[in-house]
Amino acid sequence: MKNQTNTGKLYLLPAPLGEDAHSETMPISVKNKIEELNYYIAENEKTARRYIKKIASEKPQPELKFWILNKHTETSEIPSFLEACLNGNDMGLLSEAGCPGIADPGADVVRIAHEKGIQVVPLVGPSSILLTMMSSGMNGQNFAFHGYLPIDKHEKKQEIKRLERISLEQNQAQIFIETPYRNEKFFEDLKQNLHSSTLLCIGCDVTLTTEYIKTQTISQWKKTKPDLHKKPAIFIFQRE
Repeated sequence: MKNQTNTGKLYLLPAPLGEDAHSETMPISVKNKIEELNYYIAENEKTARRYIKKIASEKPQPELKFWILNKHTETSEIPSFLEACLNGNDMGLLSEAGCPGIADPGADVVRIAHEKGIQVVPLVGPSSILLTMMSSGMNGQNFAFHGYLPIDKHEKKQEIKRLERISLEQNQAQIFIETPYRNEKFFEDLKQNLHSSTLLCIGCDVTLTTEYIKTQTISQWKKTKPDLHKKPAIFIFQRE
């Protein structure tokens, strides 16, 4: 889609959090915009094409053009991804799951878009981080997202203890993600290093038919064994 003005817009397009996500998690505005756009920035072209075909089945695939943004992309390449916008075409930044720019490499593109004077338009969609936070019963007015903790066992232990102190001092919920195959090990680390009265919420397969969201104290979690193996999960703790 080409704008009459000189510069196109960058639309931030969320994606479902899994193959069997509830259909109502994606608003019609996302479908409508995907039906219009031909220029996309995505992590993986194959999965992006599959998603576009699923949500807009009538759209001709040969017309689509992709720029790939993932951990292998050179930082120096990213500004060129927005040339289509600068030439007057609207573009879509498509996440693999959830919302672009949130625990997602798309933030680099968005920053450059602002630098180049390109209007950024976020569309509504599911975020496992916010949905789990909403469901946790913890402080929704003061929380911090930390992404991944260190892999080294000693460093991880120190960081868990440090953030638990901050949680207590500032009444702040602490949010984390982990690589799905490390979920169960991370869960064990939290049980071993957090105070027994600290609250821990685990949100697993959020919006899927297998959704599991539960908040308990660490002492209660020590009597519970959820199935977290290779499932996308969010961990939130708060010391009160």
